[in-house]
Order: sequence, then C-alpha cells, then structure tokens
Amino acid sequence: MTAATPTLSQPQNIAEKPPVTRRRRPGSTTILVTGLLVVAALYFLVPVYWVVVAATKTSGDLFATNGFLFAPHFVLWDNLANVLAYGDGIFVRWFLNSILYAGVGALAATYFAAAGGYALAKYNFRGNSLIFGLILGGVLVPGTATALPLFLFFSQLGIANTYWSVLLPSLVSPFGLFLCRVYAQATVDPALLEAARIDGAGELRIFHSVGLRVLTPALVTVFLFQLVGIWNNYFLPLVMLSDSKLFPITVGLNNWLSQADRLPEFYQLTTGGVLLSVIPLAIAMIVLQRFWRGGLTEGAVK
Repeated sequence: MTAATPTLSQPQNIAEKPPVTRRRRPGSTTILVTGLLVVAALYFLVPVYWVVVAATKTSGDLFATNGFLFAPHFVLWDNLANVLAYGDGIFVRWFLNSILYAGVGALAATYFAAAGGYALAKYNFRGNSLIFGLILGGVLVPGTATALPLFLFFSQLGIANTYWSVLLPSLVSPFGLFLCRVYAQATVDPALLEAARIDGAGELRIFHSVGLRVLTPALVTVFLFQLVGIWNNYFLPLVMLSDSKLFPITVGLNNWLSQADRLPEFYQLTTGGVLLSVIPLAIAMIVLQRFWRGGLTEGAVK
C-alpha cells in the first residue's frame, strides 16, 4: 500500500478583491440640466441678495455704490430699528395684518380646497364634471379682474375697508381645489375608505382622519401657494382698503416708496421693510419642505 501524499490546503481567509467599478463621466445632458438649474437658482437668489445688501446702506450709499457690494457704512441694524419705530410702529401693524390675511386665509383656503377636491374625487353625483369644469375656468380668471366687482359688492354689504374685504376673497383657491381633486383621485384608495365605513366611521370622520392625512403633500403645496399669493397680493388690498392701519405689508411699503422722492430716508425704510417681509416666507418654506420630501417617497417601497 502506498501512503497518501499530503496536499497543501489553500488558505480560506484571503479576502476577495471587490470588482473595480469605473465612474461614469457626466454626459452632456447632465451638464446642460445642471447649468440650467444653476441659472434658475441665481435668478431667484440674486434679488434676495440685492435686498440684503441694500438694507445695509444709507440712502446716499444706495445710489453712490455698487448695488451688489456692501458699502463702507454698515447700517443694517439702524435701518431695521427705524423701520420698526417709524410712525409709532406702523410697520409692525402692517406685518401683523399680513400674518392675519395670509395665515388665516391660507389655512381656510387649504381646508376648503381639500374638502371640495376630496368630494369631487370620491363621490359620484350629478353635475360632478360640470362643477369641476367651472373650477378649471376659475383657475384661468386672474384675481385683478375680480377685484373691482368684489369691491362694488362688498361696498353694498358694508364690509369694504375692513379685514373681511381682504380675508373673504382669500378663502377661495380654484387651483388648490383642482390640485386636491387630482391628488385625491391618485392616492386615496377606495378600499381604505370602505374599510373605514365598515368600522362604523362617518363621512366627516373619514375625511378628517383618513383623507387629510393622505392628502398632506398636496395640502402643504396648496398652503404655500396660497400663503405666498396672499402675502404678496397688492392690488386687492389697494382697492379694498383706505385705512392705513388695515394695510398689509405690500401696500404699506409702496406707500413709503411713493414718498421717497420728497424724503430720501424712505429708501432706507423701504429696503429694510422688504428684508423683514421675506423672512416669514423663508421660514415657512424651510419648515414645510419636509412634508414634500415625505410625500414624494410615499408608495415607493411596498
């Protein structure tokens, strides 16, 4: 018998090298899209940068220095203090008025849009398509076209030159109702609603506990659109209001700017007021953007 020759065993703990992956070079389409996004970002950010720079200057430096460079005299805090103190704090009154108009108007308009869009999407009734067509027509009508008829109507009701004359038109958002209807059709599962009905939930409870939660991304979009639209609205308050204590920021700042030709210090007040006026919108965008990210990923993983 012959002895078996021992064989050398190969080591088992040698780590295998990962495969080498080559990085793909960005194509011409990626470069083009990135360039367009950079141009769009600059288009929106450059005016904000100019406002920040202008708010740090005196009236003389505002015209004597480059608009995109800071002046030797940095008077930002003095300008902001003058804005808040001028006219016994009238700017603070305008600021609170804008919060009232935009905050209450955007919340109520979002709720009404969600209720109407949900009803048009999930209930079949006679005239559904006709109502939706009329809403689409309302989207095409600019707000400036209805300002004067609304003023005449509110004058007959005796509510012109009041808070209601600006708040009531802000409660309607045809675009928001259209968006909520489309989003409800795509995301609200009829089986989920039927399960809630089997459990004994009423229609209002189903809407508030199920529908509103599913519609959250659309509601945030409607709220932000309505908030920005009401906050920046100028023509409607200009037509409706004559009492300066009821003015929103837009009308009040334009009132200051109209006096800048006679009193140059109003340039400093206007630029400082514009800087303060964009802060609430920036805060709202930063706080609410997480709901957009959450809504975009819903349904991505089953």
